[in-house]
Amino acid sequence: MYSFLRGEMIKANITITSLAQKIGVTEKTMRNKINGDTDFTWTEALRVRDIVNPSLEMEKLFQADEPIEKKEVV
Repeated sequence: MYSFLRGEMIKANITITSLAQKIGVTEKTMRNKINGDTDFTWTEALRVRDIVNPSLEMEKLFQADEPIEKKEVV
């Protein structure tokens, strides 16, 4: 998941639906990409950055969260 990207979207008042429309994908596809289920293409990532916050470095905006380890319940 890209929590930093989500935070920047909130700061910029950009919804998943509007971002999806602006880069030409469905809302479901955008949710999958933000959640890390599918990858952004380089072109999509550039467009997202330009829409959300053009001054940010790509590495910062698309820094993936550490996966949460599931603990076994005994």
